[in-house]
Amino acid sequence: MPVREEKYLLDFEKPVARLEEKLEDMRAMQGTRPELARDVAELDARIQALQKSIYENLTHWQRVQIARHPLRPYTSDYISALTDGFIELHGDRCYGDDPAVIGGFASLLGQQFDYRDRTVLILGHQKGRDLKSRKFRRFGMPNPEGYRKARRLMQLAAKFNKPVICLLDTPGAYPGKEAEERGQAEAIARNLFAMAELPVPVVIVIIGEGASGGALGIGVGDRMLMMENAWYSVIAPESCSSILWRSWRYKEEAARALKLTAPDLVSVGIIDQIIPEPTGGAHHDPEHAYQQVGQAICDALKELDHLAPEELLDQRLHRLNQVGRFDTVA
Repeated sequence: MPVREEKYLLDFEKPVARLEEKLEDMRAMQGTRPELARDVAELDARIQALQKSIYENLTHWQRVQIARHPLRPYTSDYISALTDGFIELHGDRCYGDDPAVIGGFASLLGQQFDYRDRTVLILGHQKGRDLKSRKFRRFGMPNPEGYRKARRLMQLAAKFNKPVICLLDTPGAYPGKEAEERGQAEAIARNLFAMAELPVPVVIVIIGEGASGGALGIGVGDRMLMMENAWYSVIAPESCSSILWRSWRYKEEAARALKLTAPDLVSVGIIDQIIPEPTGGAHHDPEHAYQQVGQAICDALKELDHLAPEELLDQRLHRLNQVGRFDTVA
């Protein structure tokens, strides 16, 4: 599906799209009018310069928009691209299955990865591509059974000494009445405790949105990786705006104040590594994004592989204790 279709364009991308349309028209005429060659080259250079200017100076809110792009790769896309023989496991053995969280065992693949052919547990939030699948998966917002399923799978991985990879991409835990009735907060809290004591390497990758406890429920690990245009925060900008300003109109100011981008989070010790994206975002060149994410995961696993369980847990606890920065005002 073309990324440059009008309905998929973000507001700040439209100037580039208009120039690209003009460039295509000029190239089509160039066959009969060779004198246009110079103009084509100049316009192409102008487009490249404009793209660089836009994407190197994105605001916090613009990065939030890219993270939510409907064509951005989701968890299932990364699983298909980075693994072989994926076996999806279902159910929490308590209430039921939750399609907002998918997970199972698979082998990492790719000639470029030194960690290839190793069995891992890979799981994450899964959104939908169309109205029907989005409704089915609740836009990637898990119910309690989603978190309980994730915990069950992670403990199964620990039993067989397999590393755990978690891909975060959710606007938050599902806020429905039935979720609260089935113990949403308790399910997330138990996951935090369980992940803190898993005796196997745990690598977290924020591939899109990472909001509130919905993301944190499968977000405790030894390495926190974050894609360049993802965001991670205690609350979504719109919700923050509605609480502080009683209106969603201040979402851009809220995004800036929340410091939810990857560079912000590296500076306060929450994120360990930023994974670069193709110009325009991961949806512009998914294969490049898969390569970058796969390599980052494998590098992290190689660093953690040699650690004994006791050392792994000590380092994880130390890392969690060091998260965050604050100033004391007299």
